[in-house]
Amino acid sequence: MISLNCAVLTISNSRTAANDTSGDYLVDQLQRAGHKCIERSVTKSNVYELRKIVSHWIANPSIHVIITNGGTGFSPDKNTVAALEPLFDQTVPGFGELFRQLSFEDIGSAAIQSDAIAGLANHTVIFCIPGSTDACRLAWARIIRDQLNSKHKPCNFADHCATKS
Repeated sequence: MISLNCAVLTISNSRTAANDTSGDYLVDQLQRAGHKCIERSVTKSNVYELRKIVSHWIANPSIHVIITNGGTGFSPDKNTVAALEPLFDQTVPGFGELFRQLSFEDIGSAAIQSDAIAGLANHTVIFCIPGSTDACRLAWARIIRDQLNSKHKPCNFADHCATKS
């Protein structure tokens, strides 16, 4: 299995490093899957701050995967998609649709309020998921974990990302 270097960004106007349960969960799961979290940050939902952090990580040849959590719901602080989608070289349109379908099974029609997206930029795969720990669990267990596993067939993102370094 290919071990990927990852970065986790929590986007929240209320969470801090001390109470970032979603970020803690994602880092733990990445490590359990054999990957490394080499960067982690918590930031407010500001379009330009988000672009600055993620652009820096995209340009870093050591980072293969970025997972953001937060800022994708229906609220005035929903800036993640507006900030990050323009950075994508290519979108992964099926990711958002699949996430909402799986969310619908758990939370019903509230799933339509999620703007979960994914894309590729400079051979870096970027997943933007909601900030609740339950949403992070769903995205990780039902989509992201397999897509970062180089042994997952018929395809995965690990092979694409590993060519970055």
